[in-house]
Formats: sequence, C-alpha cells, structure tokens
Amino acid sequence: MEVFEQLKQLIKQKDKQRIVFPEGEDPRILTAVSRLKQDDLVEPIVLGQKDQVLALAEKAGLDMTGFEIVDYQNSPDFGEMVEKFHERMAGGKHFQTMEEAEAALGDANFYGTMLVYTGQADGMVSGAAHSTADTVRPALFILKTKPGMHRISGSFIMERGEEKYVFADCAISIDPTSDQLVEFAAQSAATAKMIGIDPKVAFLSFSTHGSAKGPQVDKVAEAAKLFKEKYPDIPADGDLQFDAAFVPAVAELKAPGSAVGGRANVFIFPELQSGNIAYKITQRLGNFTAIGPVLQGIAKPVNDLSRGCSADDVYKIGILTAAQAVMEGCDC
Repeated sequence: MEVFEQLKQLIKQKDKQRIVFPEGEDPRILTAVSRLKQDDLVEPIVLGQKDQVLALAEKAGLDMTGFEIVDYQNSPDFGEMVEKFHERMAGGKHFQTMEEAEAALGDANFYGTMLVYTGQADGMVSGAAHSTADTVRPALFILKTKPGMHRISGSFIMERGEEKYVFADCAISIDPTSDQLVEFAAQSAATAKMIGIDPKVAFLSFSTHGSAKGPQVDKVAEAAKLFKEKYPDIPADGDLQFDAAFVPAVAELKAPGSAVGGRANVFIFPELQSGNIAYKITQRLGNFTAIGPVLQGIAKPVNDLSRGCSADDVYKIGILTAAQAVMEGCDC
C-alpha cells in the first residue's frame, strides 16, 4: 500500500484532526483544503481575511461552506492570544514586551502556531508563501521540542513500489553531534512506525565497524553506541557503510553479527551534506518518490511546504501532518 493510502487509513481510524493553514489567501492552499475536507480527512482551519478567502475560492470554483475561516488580526480573541503568547515567552530573550508580542501575533505563522499550542488545532502546514525559517521559527519559539529532544530534524520517506525507507537528517542540521544523531534516529524511527515500517536503524559512515579511522567515524560509532543504550528495543548498528547496511551478502562479509546489517530501513546520515545528496540521488537515479521533508522533534506537528508546491503537495502534507497528530495522541 502506498504511503499516503496508509496515512489515510491511519487518520480515518481516529477523530478528524484540526489542521491550521496560515496561508488562506493562496489558491493552492484553498484547493488542497477543499479536497481534504471533501475527502473527510481533516478539519481545516484557514487563516486570512474572510472576504478575500471566499472571493478566491469562488474564482477557483471551490465550495467553502462549513469551513472555519479565521480573520486572525480582527479575531475577538486576538488580545487573549497575545497575552498567552507573552506569557509563553516570559523569561526569554525575545518578545518580552506586549508590543513585541502583539506585532509577532500579527504574523499568520505565529498566530497559527499559537492555535496549535493552545489546543485549538492539532497541527499546522505552512510554507507555500513563506520560507522554511518563517514556518519553523514560531514552532521552536512557541511549541519547542518534544520532551527529551533538543534539536529538530528533517527526514524524507523514500518510496518505490512496495519499498519504503526513511532518510535523515536531510534538511535541517548541518553538522550534528553524536547526541543529536541519537535524537534524529529516535525521531526517524517514530516516522517509520507511522508508515508501517518496523524500524531497523543504520548509522551510516564511510567506515564499517572501524574499518576506517577518524573523528567523523568516531562520531557515528558513538551515536550508535548511545542509541543502543537509550533505545534497546529498536535494532540499530553503526558505523556502517551503506552497502553493509543494505545488502545482505555485503553485511555477511563486512559486518557479521550486525543487528541490522543487510536489512536496515532507517538511514541516519553523519551530516546534512551527505543526507541531502543521498536522498536526491535516490530520487533521481533510483526513481524513488521523496516525501518530505517531514519535520521531526517538534512538540506538536508542524510541516513546511516548498514555495513551488502544487495543490496536490499541500493535500499530501496535510494528510502527513494529521497522521503525525494521530500518532502523538495514541499508543499505536
């Protein structure tokens, strides 16, 4: 079953998740949320000036009956949201005055993130008209990271037919430490479980079990060691070269006895450069579909779109975000 069909089945088993879309004055967003609601997959919350949103929807031939459209800057609860945001920022370095808090909440991404923080929404999708930083920054300020996590990561789900793998980090951290690689692996294992993969984690390197030496290898080996100690129920190994992690015959030669050698399905790259290159090569030369980046490690689901995204991309990331919200709230 394709990834998005699996995710649809997952979210249909639970109450519909409320996903906020801050860019309600973008036709691609309106097309996607109309489809999401029509398919009975999520309960969208659209931010924007209501008259403009409805005019755009009418021009596109979309029925917005029953949609929650929030003109957030003129919302009756805007002042209350500013106060809650100010309280959330208390003691930090940013937005310490009410004037700064009010200015921040005038930004749709900050307001949308506050809806998630206050439980009025279960997740957020943005980025069609904003940079990644514009989407992620409010999430880190307001939602922060999950308990026990200190950094976020961006994984890609790689799919080709029945083959499915998770690659990380391919989008966020340039040169993570061993401890951060451990966090990324745990986050990626959770993403794997969400799409029905029983995670087997490989910490990748140009070395297999010390066949090469150097600080880059040491970092990966240390991450694998720490991960095994912290998450003993998830099979993992490292340092592993990709062929030793993926090809059983090579694993027998290079990594005999490895817990995941030759059958890994979650691949943790030593730094961003190799992860980003690897997923693009896999996508372009291997004809895999690359789904992501899936933002991992944020306390509640927030996902980023490309500014060149299509309405179908928005639709799919809406489904993914709802599935993350479902996984947050259940023991599945």
